[in-house]
Amino acid sequence: MRWSASIRKRVGPLDLDVEMETTSLVAALVGPNGSGKTTILRTLAGARNPVEGRIVIGDRVLFDSSLLVGVEPEDRQVGYVPQGYGLFPHLTALDNVAFGLKRAGKSSRDRRPRAFAMLEEMGCESLAQRFPGDLSGGEKQRVALARALVTEPRILLLDEPLAALDTTSRRQMRAFLANKLLERGQATLMVTHDPRDIEALGAHVWVLEEGRIVQSGSLGDLRSAPATEFVAEFTGAPGHPGS
Repeated sequence: MRWSASIRKRVGPLDLDVEMETTSLVAALVGPNGSGKTTILRTLAGARNPVEGRIVIGDRVLFDSSLLVGVEPEDRQVGYVPQGYGLFPHLTALDNVAFGLKRAGKSSRDRRPRAFAMLEEMGCESLAQRFPGDLSGGEKQRVALARALVTEPRILLLDEPLAALDTTSRRQMRAFLANKLLERGQATLMVTHDPRDIEALGAHVWVLEEGRIVQSGSLGDLRSAPATEFVAEFTGAPGHPGS
């Protein structure tokens, strides 16, 4: 599936102006803190709208400032896992996942069975009646993924999905995520600070600095010819300190 986004928006001191297009199954967005990565995810999800621009997922226009098109978040068929997972603390894991179906307008009769089936697919059906406060970081991540995927989104947005996990959990979740996205053929855009996430997922990379895309390509492409100091440091380019 091809998807593209042209986003122009001012957020505080940041003047965001990006053009993105890919047919890659998984793409990654990297860059220094404050460069606009989370803003891009929130804009794609519909939590923010650009001042001007166009967002197209497959053959569907989600936003077009010139045509006055702006699809509501719940109708975008976009799954979003924010930093911190975004689970409701007063709902069980099962009801958190079912809430994703409610928000998408699915019938109340089908919500809980479908939610439980998705927990099974994520390998965490045993967590169905537990609350987020009783879950480990890896367990929360699986429940959050289940909630995002249960609506069968056309694109999945992940904001630092592994950052809060310990080293062992991160390695396990990275492998699980790579297998699951490939198995489902799930188009995904992920924000990450870890090149190992990109290597595991075989992601196309966009590098964002100060609201602009400064380089894109595979991790190997970026490593062999880094356009900026950040790219050299992130990829461990030869000759860079720490490589």
